[in-house]
Amino acid sequence: MKHTLALLGDINLMNVTDPSVPFRRVRESLATADCRFANLECCLYDRSNTHELRDEGFFAPPKIGEALKLLGLDAVGNANNVNYGAEAITSSCATLKALGIPNTGAGLDRKSAYAPVIVERKGVRYGFIQRSSVYWPTGHEAGDHSPGIAVLQGHTAYQPLLYKVRPELPPANRPGVPPLVVTWADPMHLKRYKEDLASLRAQCDILVASHHWGLFEEVLQYQIEIAHAAIDEGADVVIGHGPHYSLPMEMYKGKPVFYGLGNFAFHTGHGGRKHGDWIGEAVRLTYDGKQLQRVAFRTVRHNDINETFFSNPAEEKEALERLQGFCDPFGTKLTPEGEELVIWQK
Repeated sequence: MKHTLALLGDINLMNVTDPSVPFRRVRESLATADCRFANLECCLYDRSNTHELRDEGFFAPPKIGEALKLLGLDAVGNANNVNYGAEAITSSCATLKALGIPNTGAGLDRKSAYAPVIVERKGVRYGFIQRSSVYWPTGHEAGDHSPGIAVLQGHTAYQPLLYKVRPELPPANRPGVPPLVVTWADPMHLKRYKEDLASLRAQCDILVASHHWGLFEEVLQYQIEIAHAAIDEGADVVIGHGPHYSLPMEMYKGKPVFYGLGNFAFHTGHGGRKHGDWIGEAVRLTYDGKQLQRVAFRTVRHNDINETFFSNPAEEKEALERLQGFCDPFGTKLTPEGEELVIWQK
């Protein structure tokens, strides 16, 4: 039996006043998917109007969460750096529960934050798990008895360039030559994550591993390490969130990895500033039973009134050429097919 899975980027509902507005141009198309998942990049929290912009966290009134229900989301992940504050996370999780939208990646304690979500649609069990490598070191990770998010720590080191790693670099005898930035996943965190993936693998038909990570438009070593480890442990697809850029994708051992889906709804960001003219990726995966048949995505943009809409690939030449350049090192080819870009099909 064929079925489709839609995977969406960051959703931030700050400054939304009418929940019917953000997704009214896309929800009909997304309704044709059998299951839909996105990264919720804000907390649904009543004190949003009194929260200072200089403080951490993104907040929208709980009543605006209705937008997620109108979109038809079957589950969300909220392990990310802006789901911040015990009261805010508690409110957000309670609101999502009232809306009937299960979440993974944040909770009232460690057990609930790290727990996956399993959604059954048309006899197919979709499993979702999310971790964040971008988070605040104090009071943000869920504790045994305290609200927070699920994390997978990454590390950074700076290696002097005593030899050439790229032909354009000057020799090491030049003062001011920048170091090579080296990143890797924390071994103990990665071990626990793999154990959680193995446990979820036994409970679902399609396993989605979602991760909040990254820095601007670069795919760092620790992201590749985590993505490949997830697929090695049984994930069917890995999706990345966080940098708010549309990043490359690859097929690893026959399974898709999307290093950054970019935004799906994001009007207001840090400091109350507009988030710019972004482009995102809305992924659609087609399966026949457990067998992957097709991997494709549509380009997504938003307008001044914060409506998300699918853009025409024929009008995205510059953006897609840039994205193809990012994809080249991973051996991924973007092939236009109607309104979609196909990266793999059987």
